[in-house]
Amino acid sequence: MMRDGQIRARVQTRHRVVERTLIIDLGGRRRVLSSAPHGGGFTLASYILNHQVEAHPSENGCRPTHFPNPSRTLRILADRLGVGKDTVGLMTAVPMTQLVRARARVGDLWVECFATVGVTNAVCAGEWPTAHTQRKSTAHPGTINLILITNGHLSHAALVGTVQVATEAKTGLLREYAVPSCQSQATATGTGTDAVVIASQLRGQGPLYQYSGTHTIIGALMGQVVAHCVAEGLEKAKAWQKRHQ
Repeated sequence: MMRDGQIRARVQTRHRVVERTLIIDLGGRRRVLSSAPHGGGFTLASYILNHQVEAHPSENGCRPTHFPNPSRTLRILADRLGVGKDTVGLMTAVPMTQLVRARARVGDLWVECFATVGVTNAVCAGEWPTAHTQRKSTAHPGTINLILITNGHLSHAALVGTVQVATEAKTGLLREYAVPSCQSQATATGTGTDAVVIASQLRGQGPLYQYSGTHTIIGALMGQVVAHCVAEGLEKAKAWQKRHQ
């Protein structure tokens, strides 16, 4: 039997990759908070997409792929895939072969993470944007997309707290791996196009969590799965970059 809090790569949430798109089936409507270009903010969703697009990096690896209307692009894709209603959608140029997953639980509470990780677009928070980074963009080979799913019911405050914990875990791994910003000599805190999605149960369909900070069990689980996925994703990104040099 798995020890409480132990990480394992096999997740139980139904998912598949079709047309270079990760489709996560939430098994019904869920409360979702995200920074996604399609369906972002607070919403109810049944599916989450992470769509791989073509990338055209510049010599310094910092030029993103440009999409004038990413939400429309993702909405059309969702319709074509048959999951058009109640969908949250992300974009990335990281190949779906580099998708990483993790699951952790304590008792009846579980948390899962799906992530695609690339860091050629890495930046340090507070760096002034260059001319090309100010253009609207949602996909780049260096994007880190994090999708977190739990069987708990998170309050609005707990959903926001999870974003904080996920960001802290991600940034901690980038610092540990000494990932440099593509704009300076500083150590990166993320990439210029990162996105995060948090999905939790509806009220009455799971245990209620008012808070999810790093002093809570659910916060600890969130931090563990994100750290695991980012670490594994960084290793895969490093290997991919070596093969394509």
